[in-house]
Amino acid sequence: EVQLVESGGGLGQPGGSLRLSCTASGFTFSSYAMKWVRQAPGKGLEWVSGITSANTYYADSVKGRFTISRDNTKNTLYLQLNSLKTEDTAIYYCAKGIHGTDGVQSQGTRVTVRS
Repeated sequence: EVQLVESGGGLGQPGGSLRLSCTASGFTFSSYAMKWVRQAPGKGLEWVSGITSANTYYADSVKGRFTISRDNTKNTLYLQLNSLKTEDTAIYYCAKGIHGTDGVQSQGTRVTVRS
């Protein structure tokens, strides 16, 4: 059974940082591209970032502020959030794939940015 469990969310201040993690099980993590998707309050799903074995991809809204990475030895995907903005407030989900908002099946981790 595929399981993706996000963690690391919480309260952040504008300009601050948070690090999200996504622990995977039930599939060969290293064989799959992975992505982060978020949903802000009252809005639809938004693709944030994707990673393959060789490349990383970012939405314009987070480029230069967020960094996606992975540790295949730990079956874990990461998202480093720097220079936080209030508009980064959302539930963040990880999923298989590179782009798009399909495939979200996990609980997510909530990030709230406020001063």
